[in-house]
Amino acid sequence: MSDITNTTRPTVTPALLYQDARAAIAQLTTAFGFVQSALYESEDGTVLHAELVHGNGMVMLGSAGRGGPFAEAMSGAGPAGIYVVVEDVDAHCERARRQGAEILVPPADQAYGSRDYLARDLEGNLWTFGTYAPSGPEVAD
Repeated sequence: MSDITNTTRPTVTPALLYQDARAAIAQLTTAFGFVQSALYESEDGTVLHAELVHGNGMVMLGSAGRGGPFAEAMSGAGPAGIYVVVEDVDAHCERARRQGAEILVPPADQAYGSRDYLARDLEGNLWTFGTYAPSGPEVAD
């Protein structure tokens, strides 16, 4: 069980490495509506760490190829699949499409009550945007 309860800060945050972290930040903000909340760079401009916020969720990312334990563990990893809750799936998809995002599955109603669509970012990660908001585990007081 988690030690953190009753917080608005995310307690699970995906972390991704990109060959071109600047292009990823540009796409995630312009096409998918994330807001950049932090950016740390090396002297040569390499993205060491960035935080992009969407609602009360966040994704952290950085430049691949910098070395270190995390980068070594991620080497050879396949694309990630990330789910993001949005209110208006159709408008969100249209924004992403206008910005050139690759839409794999257009907005559709799902049997479990969600409406969602599937997109791929510039480096192959899969992003599902939908109305289904998982409630998470029950936490005893």
